[in-house]
Amino acid sequence: MSVAETRDPAGPGAEQEQIAPWQEPARGGYPPLEGFGLAGIEQTQASIDGYIPPPPLAYLSGIFLTGCGPGESTSVTTVSPWMVSSQGMVSIGPLSILADVALGCAVQTTLPPATPYVTSELSLRVLAPPRAGDSLAAQGRIIHVGPSLGLSEVVVRDQQERTIAHGTSLCAILPALDLQHPALPDEPYVEPDHGSPHPYERPVTMGAPLDEAEWERRSGLEVLQAQLADELPAPPVDYLFGMRLIDVSEGAATYALRAVEPLTTPLRTLQGGVTGTLADAAISAAIQTTLPAGTRYTTVDLKVNYLRPAVPDGRELSCSADVIHRGRTIGLASAKVTNEDGKTVAIATGSAILAAEAADAPE
Repeated sequence: MSVAETRDPAGPGAEQEQIAPWQEPARGGYPPLEGFGLAGIEQTQASIDGYIPPPPLAYLSGIFLTGCGPGESTSVTTVSPWMVSSQGMVSIGPLSILADVALGCAVQTTLPPATPYVTSELSLRVLAPPRAGDSLAAQGRIIHVGPSLGLSEVVVRDQQERTIAHGTSLCAILPALDLQHPALPDEPYVEPDHGSPHPYERPVTMGAPLDEAEWERRSGLEVLQAQLADELPAPPVDYLFGMRLIDVSEGAATYALRAVEPLTTPLRTLQGGVTGTLADAAISAAIQTTLPAGTRYTTVDLKVNYLRPAVPDGRELSCSADVIHRGRTIGLASAKVTNEDGKTVAIATGSAILAAEAADAPE
């Protein structure tokens, strides 16, 4: 394991014994195979009622499925301080995890027994970036379900009923499995006592947002170069999910993430929103490299196309992003997520609104 994976960003360059949340043993679990033999809405309700354990990602992130009906579902979270970016806000990437739960489960409620599905496309637009401590609810509903495709949309609102984000998802519906005897456990699942709070419930002990003074005196590229050199702290969100900045230059950035079990869904694959979070990190950083000192930015949309699943094999996913356009008020970048075999897992595009200080940028 490299120093970059275990460093304490609160003390630049220092290695410490404490491990990051993503490195801990996974909590939660997976549905019994027989549970997949139930109709989709029965599976979803069983998850809400506790007969199917929350997946590992729920206990890492604090994002849980809480409601469903025919063609609809709800996921909720109280935004953990571990979700915070270097700017002190929550970027669109972690929001895509919350949205993906509601979007996918809305489709699931319409499916016949033993019918799996996977997300093939996720698109999310953020209207008001949330902050740590905000309570968010994502309400997903079906737009269309056919034999092979399901289309759903989601609206994310905060505790004051303000619309935070809106998104859509396209799911591929797969052939039904041959499961003859659907069943669930007789008793609800009980999570073992781990002797410590779940990661999302703990105070942040690794990483920190940057002081305003750092943004005022350094360009966006200089901030990222200082983080890469361990001269400035990485954000808490990097330590929650295991993301690492591994390369940065003018107009480009690359992040990496290890595909580990705490990032998985009930299907034992990395959740689409986790891949989206990795893509968002690289896209945001690439745009940031073009900004002069004193300039802030806010990511406002993210679109991800998923080409193949990522499994928790402990190997690394990397995401390289390049700026497509940087104007006076908008920055746009594209990204590609690849596995260690060099195969493309996903492609993504995203954009950011730039602050007024960037007005000297070319059109």
